[in-house]
Amino acid sequence: MAGYGIYAPPQPTPYAPLFPPSLAGPSNQQQTNVSNSASSRISNMSNNTYVMSGSPMKNSRRRTGEPYMPKIITTVGQRPACLVNASVTYVGNDMIYAFGGFDQYTDEVYNHVLKLNLTARQWSLVDNYGDIPGVRMGHTSCLWQGDKLLVYGGENEHRIHLSDVVIFDIKTAHWTSPEINGPIPRGRARHSAVIHDDKLFVCGGMTGGDNAVLDDICFLDLKTWTWSRTWRFVARYDHSSWVWGGKIWVSGGMSEDLDRSSEIWWLDFRGTPAFDGGPVYGMAGSDDARPLGERYGGYGFAQSPPPALGSTGYAANTGVQSNSATQIQRVPPVAPGAISSVKFISSPNLPIQNVGTHFHVFSSGCMLDFVTPATNMPLDTSLSALDLDTLRWQKLADGKDLFSPTYRWHYCCLNADGTHAWLLGCPKEIRGGVNGDTEEYLSDVLPIDLRKFGLLGNKMSQEARNEQRIPTSDTFVSSHLSAIGADLARTFNQPPESGSGTDFTITALRDEDYDAESMSEDGSPTTTFATPTTTTTEPAPSNTSPPIHVHRLILTARWPHFSRLYNSQMQEFHTRRMHIPEPYPAVKAFLYYLYTDSISSPPPTEFNSASNNASSTSPSLEDVANMMVMSNIYDMPRLRHLCVNRLVRDLDVQHAALIFDRASTAQEDWLKRRAAGFCMTHWGRVVRTSTFRQLKRSAMLELCEGVDAEGRVVGGDELEAVGGLGGARLGSGYGVLYGGNGRKRGRVVSAVDGVEEGDGDGDGEVEADAEGDGEEEDEGMEIS
Repeated sequence: MAGYGIYAPPQPTPYAPLFPPSLAGPSNQQQTNVSNSASSRISNMSNNTYVMSGSPMKNSRRRTGEPYMPKIITTVGQRPACLVNASVTYVGNDMIYAFGGFDQYTDEVYNHVLKLNLTARQWSLVDNYGDIPGVRMGHTSCLWQGDKLLVYGGENEHRIHLSDVVIFDIKTAHWTSPEINGPIPRGRARHSAVIHDDKLFVCGGMTGGDNAVLDDICFLDLKTWTWSRTWRFVARYDHSSWVWGGKIWVSGGMSEDLDRSSEIWWLDFRGTPAFDGGPVYGMAGSDDARPLGERYGGYGFAQSPPPALGSTGYAANTGVQSNSATQIQRVPPVAPGAISSVKFISSPNLPIQNVGTHFHVFSSGCMLDFVTPATNMPLDTSLSALDLDTLRWQKLADGKDLFSPTYRWHYCCLNADGTHAWLLGCPKEIRGGVNGDTEEYLSDVLPIDLRKFGLLGNKMSQEARNEQRIPTSDTFVSSHLSAIGADLARTFNQPPESGSGTDFTITALRDEDYDAESMSEDGSPTTTFATPTTTTTEPAPSNTSPPIHVHRLILTARWPHFSRLYNSQMQEFHTRRMHIPEPYPAVKAFLYYLYTDSISSPPPTEFNSASNNASSTSPSLEDVANMMVMSNIYDMPRLRHLCVNRLVRDLDVQHAALIFDRASTAQEDWLKRRAAGFCMTHWGRVVRTSTFRQLKRSAMLELCEGVDAEGRVVGGDELEAVGGLGGARLGSGYGVLYGGNGRKRGRVVSAVDGVEEGDGDGDGEVEADAEGDGEEEDEGMEIS
């Protein structure tokens, strides 16, 4: 098939520091003129203290980055027809693999393997060998061990639901079929599957000639290739599932009533032996080798005879019934562990599930919802995120900034770290189509860098660190920091005479004296001493904060700018004093980050002396906003990424104007627009905050110009009439609390998100604390 041409490849917006590297710090060749550089200088009035650059002046001309706009790329080569219910998986190295599916116009079912080289933007058919599986659709394909695709289930060309497992080795293009033990689950299609801790978890799907919706969950131990028993969980198909925080989460899809669900369910299996250990069914050498029907006859188990040809359990390649393990007929029990669910009733950022095409994926402790355009249906498209810690929705981007209304998207896949997503689809109007030609191709790809929207990625998220289960420290075991971070934090800002080993002193501006407008040309604070004949500009000693005691070794290892200065071997620099013209709390928090690699606040129980007064050291939102500016000045993209993530996550009325101002200074255009939109939405409250009143006139004007030219201020009564005050689509913000069996369990009031929550046990009691720790998980939720 011939291609229709290639669009310009997506050009990621480069991160540009406020100062070029040549000005960020001296090199060995710049030792002679470093004291005259625009970014740093030595002051004779500061006792040979090295003065770093400060924030740029608000009235200075700065480079402004253009908004991030993903660009569609068009592929060439053997582009597949618009496959329905195929599996599309990103496997790394800019490669996407597609397998199976059927043609929605011819009903032909495939077992082809195709790969898309994103660098070359070319599709190609993969020659594959070995135990090649039969045709199928509605199956799942999970990346396993970094170079294998683990395919489970689906339907064949006879609409028979399969329950087999086949493995495709990406490097050798070779298929294998492992020998499976244990009770094989019912054949299914349009289910979900996820690999975690060497287990393949399978949830829900459709089965049987009447396409019954399954409500079960089970797992395949990939070490022993043994299926677990099956438990009841939640009835869903065409849904998504993932494992995070010791819980299996299920979202999206269709319920038994064939309605798109706005609920999210999770099963907490932490400490549950049935999930912690591997299954024992069919294990060789077990203590009890009797058939399952005999061993569990008292529990409603019955060993069934081999089913007739055409029932579930077809083998991968032959259409012959597979009898490699015992088939069991039973009514499964409820899954062990705590089952909870939340139904979202209303929220200003809640995506409507019954319009548009939704893709639910997991990244960075959030469930992302890509709401893409559907056929000839005008709707509000968006990229939204549900924080799984707080169960609060936020809109990361408007659809108009991501999705072209002339395209349809059929598949979405993510990389393993959750930092990049790819949507695969085609134009609504086929290029060159004539005579009503409606044939479609997976011809176009929309690559999206999720880091541009404040997402950290799974490796950088706090949850990923917690899952490592590393003890904090032998000397300090109650810290939220990692082991080395907890130990280094105890030595931070301790005078040398205490035995801490600190050998360098840094000062900053006193917080009350900080004024971003009162800066010299190089960014340092100034005081003007006037005489009849001359004007002198020098740093004001009265602006200097108390000293902060640090270690040169740590700063050299963790702060590239400092390392360049240290390696320049400047005599004045080795007086072991430095002045950073930024607010004292922000400088202290910045240095604390260098020690701990953390900008998050510790839990309240950790505010103790052992953590070196963590409550006073941990950065506030204002400190993080100022640190974001410093990360731009000193070209520290990791710190910038952490700051943007926390600022967008904790954006509130009190700090919205401040975040807007600092994002503008740091050239974080996306965060700036988010903060401006928040300010406009909550204008009446924002203008009454101290941070808004402290904005300079230029920043206020810039913020006010963000409103539409025809915009106007709407009063509270008018807002209430349209349901704007509570932020609820339905106006009232009230919902009814239900348990897992649908029984009414109480009333929930949420002025922010309007959430229904149930613990799934149907016990008729209101349980605000699903974790059993005595604390409410959602502070915006009031339950009575």
